[in-house]
Amino acid sequence: MHVVIMGCGRVGSTLAHSMQARGHTVAVIDRDSDAFRRLRPGFEGATITGIGFDRDVLQAAGIGEASAFAAVSSGDNSNVISARVARETFGVDNVVARIYDPGRAEVYERLGIPTVATVRWAADQVLHRLLPDDIIPEWSDPSGAVQLAQIPASPAWAGTSVAELERSSGCRVAFLARSGRGMIPTSETVIEHDDRVYAMMDPAKSEGLARTLAGDAEGRQ
Repeated sequence: MHVVIMGCGRVGSTLAHSMQARGHTVAVIDRDSDAFRRLRPGFEGATITGIGFDRDVLQAAGIGEASAFAAVSSGDNSNVISARVARETFGVDNVVARIYDPGRAEVYERLGIPTVATVRWAADQVLHRLLPDDIIPEWSDPSGAVQLAQIPASPAWAGTSVAELERSSGCRVAFLARSGRGMIPTSETVIEHDDRVYAMMDPAKSEGLARTLAGDAEGRQ
């Protein structure tokens, strides 16, 4: 497919090469022509100097034939405007905007613009390492009603089934990480001591869920 990328910083240039390596055609837009120096020798895509939400610039990048559009410049407003123009004016369904302000990211998600909130993602990864026993969401739907979180399970839960964990905690186990590999469990799958459990949950019930998971067999329902 053809992919248009707005922003040729470290993320944009890396993304461009990754897409090309997967066999896709790529066009990169940046308002600074010097930014294209970040593209490695061997890049075969198009480079267009201009503003990413300018219609003529987008057309020069082949937006009319694009199956995907990524706005990954350093400006939140430019990224969102570009993503909306790509979707609403040129009919590109698969768009994503890089956002630094997590508050804005939530608003734009509700407007139907998928976002990657760089600061929020980095902060969450640090929290995972500083507070391994806390429930910290990996993903939230735009309404905030459902979250995917890595949940800390007490060693006392080792040897119990996924079904029992779900009944006691009220969460829905999505997958496990075991010995560095992901696996989709069945209700009969037995939890092992070093498993990392990823579950879908109601964020309003996270405190009760944390207490349940931190408890021993006596706390099970």
